[in-house]
Amino acid sequence: MILPNTLREKLDRDEPTIGTHFLFADADIPELIGDTGMFDYAEYVAEYSAFDMRLLYHLARAGQCGGLPLMIKLDQEGQSFWAQAALGAGFKSVLFTDVRTAADVDACHRAIAPDTPNTGGLMGVKLRRPALGSYSMDGYLEDLESIVFAIMIEKNVTVEDIDAVMERAKARGVDLTQWGPADFSFSRGQMRLMGSPEIRGFEEQVIAKSLEYGIRPRIEIGAVEQAKRYLDIGVRDFCIGWDRMIVRAAWMNLGEGLKKLLETA
Repeated sequence: MILPNTLREKLDRDEPTIGTHFLFADADIPELIGDTGMFDYAEYVAEYSAFDMRLLYHLARAGQCGGLPLMIKLDQEGQSFWAQAALGAGFKSVLFTDVRTAADVDACHRAIAPDTPNTGGLMGVKLRRPALGSYSMDGYLEDLESIVFAIMIEKNVTVEDIDAVMERAKARGVDLTQWGPADFSFSRGQMRLMGSPEIRGFEEQVIAKSLEYGIRPRIEIGAVEQAKRYLDIGVRDFCIGWDRMIVRAAWMNLGEGLKKLLETA
């Protein structure tokens, strides 16, 4: 069964979007997120998690139960194989990491674009979840063309050649960019840059260039109040919170509160 890509529909209507991250390799998580009714999608941060193809099926099914389309963030080394595996499982969006050059944008595009004469992609007919019941290709091409294409802008060399990368991203139909301050600082050999005021200039350059080329900049935040600054410079797409951090903060709050109470009892 091919499900509609509701995230694509929101982007096509030029509406703002809200996502959240999850790293736990448990199908309960996307179902729980979907059941809240508060998010347009959830991003499975596979780059930092442990998974296999069967798990991708379970995650996508669970998202389906909660009416929640899923995005997958992939490690660059195996991106083509795992991007196609995720689409075959029923994921509706791919976030590619470590884009450095315009040629890298081409490689990401080929991984998920249909293998048709006018597209030049590598994605052929995969008899996975969208075609479990038959060999029919009804809706298959349309579904592939609806996949949301996102790239990380997180390397110093990328920012130094930002116009060439953005020009190619626009030509290849990139929908979203995502700024990555940690990898950016790492790639410059300036580990402390991420948490410093100086990082904002680079971040705002990436946001401005994305908007200039007609590509929506998505920003990751950890708290609602962090959104205001980005709204003021044109950002309308956010991914807020990480399950590990949310759970840890809740446990810290519970444990600290009860521990203090017991100390004064």
